[in-house]
Amino acid sequence: MYKILLISSLILFTSFLFAQAQMNVHTTTGTSTFDLNEITGISFSQGTTPTQMILVPGGTFTMGDTHGGGDADELPTHSVTLSSFMIGKYEVTQEEWLTLMGSNPASGFGLGPNYPVYNISWYAILKYCNLRSINEGLTPVYTINSSTNPVYWGAVPIAVDAIWDAAICNWTANGYRLPTEAEWEFAARGGTSTPDYLYSGGEDANTLLWYLDNWGTANNSSHTVGGLAPNALGIYDMSGNVWEMCWDSYGAYSSSPETNPHGAASGTGHLRRGGGWDGLALYCRISNRGWGDQYYTYFEDGFRLCRSVQ
Repeated sequence: MYKILLISSLILFTSFLFAQAQMNVHTTTGTSTFDLNEITGISFSQGTTPTQMILVPGGTFTMGDTHGGGDADELPTHSVTLSSFMIGKYEVTQEEWLTLMGSNPASGFGLGPNYPVYNISWYAILKYCNLRSINEGLTPVYTINSSTNPVYWGAVPIAVDAIWDAAICNWTANGYRLPTEAEWEFAARGGTSTPDYLYSGGEDANTLLWYLDNWGTANNSSHTVGGLAPNALGIYDMSGNVWEMCWDSYGAYSSSPETNPHGAASGTGHLRRGGGWDGLALYCRISNRGWGDQYYTYFEDGFRLCRSVQ
């Protein structure tokens, strides 16, 4: 009898493992089932969960192109002082996005639970942040249409929308949000101006970042998060892989010292930082700036989460 019970338990346990090894991923063309055991290059070990956050102690740094040879919009260099904050150890993954949003927008350039999510807009990220905050019992950061509950926001706009553009950010809330451009650059620099690296974590593009000339055997695609070396704070992929959206509107830098800046009062679209897998190393420099319309989705655009420290 004990043998029968043992065999039955083993059968049930094996069935459970098989079920756990499959994942339904929703795409724009339907629903696909992935056998996670057949997906290579993805780690689900407890110590590398993409939900982890890294504390970035507050400090003062020089923001902008400190190396020379960059674009004009990376100047003037200027002193910025930031309070402490937390930022995602990894870019937000497709699994994390799917769990809350109900579908996976990624398609064609790296697909799987531990790949960064892409093909998402700045507008959609605001919704994701508040949904995740509510789901985890945190105070939502963004207010749109007089509410912090995305249920009352309506559909995510696919064109410029004045109501969503008027989103209010509660900087004292403990929920999830996008980093400011200054927070992003400070975290990419490892929370210091010394050493003054060209890329996040060092000087060697080929060992530190996924970019146009470093696809390796993975073809032209994004890469699973955390696959290369982190920077000094233990943050991965801040240079390369996918561009990362920030809160700020795209505008000119101030030449004066700033404390906890939230970006230009007005500007064109919103900032993207860090470069991507389909671009030159030049665009993956820490100081490089990119931008895009707030409703626009792109195969190289992703993001990482940030939280204020109370």
